[in-house]
Amino acid sequence: MKNREYDRRDFIKIGTTLGLGAAIAGSMITSCKKGEIRTKPGLPKIKPIDTVRVGFVGIGNQGSGHVRNLLRIDGVELVALCDIVEQKVARAQRWAVEAGKPKPKGYTRGEYDFKRMCEEEDLDLVMTATPWKWHVPVCVAAMENGSHAATEVPAAVTIEECWQLVETAEKYKKHCVMLENCCYMGPELMILNMVRKGLFGELLHGEGAYNHDLRNLKLSSGYYEKQWRIYHSINRNGNLYPTHGLGPIAQCMNINRGDRFDYLVSMSTPARGLKEFAIKHLGPDNKFSKVNYKCGDINTSMIKTVKGKTIYLVHDTNLPRPYSRINLIQGTKGITRGFCDLTHSNIIHIEGLSPRHRWEPLSNYKDKYEHPLIRRIREISKGAGHGGADFIEDYRLIKALRTGTNPDMDVYDAASWSVVSGLTEISVANRSRPVDFPDFTRGLWKTRQPLGIIEE
Repeated sequence: MKNREYDRRDFIKIGTTLGLGAAIAGSMITSCKKGEIRTKPGLPKIKPIDTVRVGFVGIGNQGSGHVRNLLRIDGVELVALCDIVEQKVARAQRWAVEAGKPKPKGYTRGEYDFKRMCEEEDLDLVMTATPWKWHVPVCVAAMENGSHAATEVPAAVTIEECWQLVETAEKYKKHCVMLENCCYMGPELMILNMVRKGLFGELLHGEGAYNHDLRNLKLSSGYYEKQWRIYHSINRNGNLYPTHGLGPIAQCMNINRGDRFDYLVSMSTPARGLKEFAIKHLGPDNKFSKVNYKCGDINTSMIKTVKGKTIYLVHDTNLPRPYSRINLIQGTKGITRGFCDLTHSNIIHIEGLSPRHRWEPLSNYKDKYEHPLIRRIREISKGAGHGGADFIEDYRLIKALRTGTNPDMDVYDAASWSVVSGLTEISVANRSRPVDFPDFTRGLWKTRQPLGIIEE
């Protein structure tokens, strides 16, 4: 099908009935009709901020880790905390006092109290680790009130939300960053370093995944507040959590910085795992045992870039399995793959360096190619979540604001990586027909420079 450009209001009308998917499969969905772009693409140039005043929204499982990180990073003042659970705010306030910091102001008057926080406080940065549906509203409220924004993954759920983030960031000239911690893990950063130094030759293919048995957590009454995450599996069918596997590949392949995602196709298996698990562990009369789940247990998608590279992406969270993100990168001179045995070790083969036709441990190259950022921050990141990666991503964001430089990941990355969810839902609903990616950069991807080797 030829590419067609839709006004996003037209897309919302079409999207209400995915049965009309033949009209949109293979289409380019943009924010406005051609020639009617309301905002100018490009990242803002900001002045260095000596002390970054932060407001944090959502202090649950992941949010509490970020708050603890911020209390350890130089040049941060934790000004305000917001959560619907007053005890979580009180706990984080206590952490601040125990760390010798001023007590942050608390905002606990319901789900929308983050708006009051953004309006009342003088904030440089608002960060959020709320349930997914609140990511965009919090970021938009922050930027509209003069603050930069950062959100946990995914940055947005729908295509419309992705455009909302991009257009708001451009309109108010603010950074809007997605906190993708997998881009800051040791093997991923080491592989990026090796890619930049040419060891893999020209990159042609990548494979990523979020393969994680979440049945118990989704159905637990105590892990996700009000069990919010399971409702996505009940109501949606596609790759609901694409960025962990996709982010590091996108950085290696210079997505939005010399190349961009072009189109994808996607398909899902039947949904069986959550219902069977609920019946077994909660009993046949439980509401989650009786509901029909929409999200297929395994979603498999293929992405093609404008320059011809291919990416295989999987979402598998509702069946018994060990954890994996695959982490495969392949080029004309070599290949590497992660999560290959019980120790989650990575393997590699580089032509001319590795034994012929044999794998070797990625760790064999650590002395020479470990990423300099890991070496520099290893000690101060110890104890933080996900092997220190959560601390490093927070540290890098704060450093960008304090130095007036662009963050490692920007609003175009947040939108391009997150929009996979909405696009896969369309493809799955329409017999795996191709669906084009929006170009959130509106052509800037052709001239933007790739992410370099960060030293500190």
